[in-house]
Amino acid sequence: MSMTPMDLALGLAEEAAARGEAPVGAVIVCEGQVLAAEQNRMQALRDPTAHAEMLAIRAALAARGTGRLDGCDLYVTLEPCAMGAGALAHARLRRVYFAADDPKAGAVENGIRLFDQPTCHHHPEIISGLGASRSEALLRDFFRGLRG
Repeated sequence: MSMTPMDLALGLAEEAAARGEAPVGAVIVCEGQVLAAEQNRMQALRDPTAHAEMLAIRAALAARGTGRLDGCDLYVTLEPCAMGAGALAHARLRRVYFAADDPKAGAVENGIRLFDQPTCHHHPEIISGLGASRSEALLRDFFRGLRG
C-alpha cells in the first residue's frame, strides 16, 4: 500500500511533536508530484509564521518557480489559521484537505471562515476530516504533555 499525501503529512506532524513543536505537517502536491513536505518549525526557527502550511507554500513556490500554486493541492493535519488561510488564497491553491478541526484558531470551517468572506477573491475546494482521528490524537497527546 502506498503512502498518501495525508499519511506523509501525519508522519511529519509526528516528527514535529518529537522535536517539541506543535504536531502539524503539510504536503503540497501538484500533478501527482509532491512539491513540498513541511512540519511546524516555529520553535526551531524562532518564527511565529513558521507554520507547516506556510513553509510548504514557500517551498512549493520555490520548486515550481512561479508566484502561484494553481492546480496544486494542500494536505495539512490541522485546519489552517487566518494567516495560513490568507496565504492559501493568495497562492491560489486548487484544493485544501485538512485533518483536524481547530475550533480555537481555525479560519476555514471555524472562526472567520476566510474563504466565505466577500473580500476573499480565491476559494479553494475544502475537504475536511481526512485523517482527523490520528491528527486529533497527536494534538491531544502533545498538549496534554505540555500541561502535565
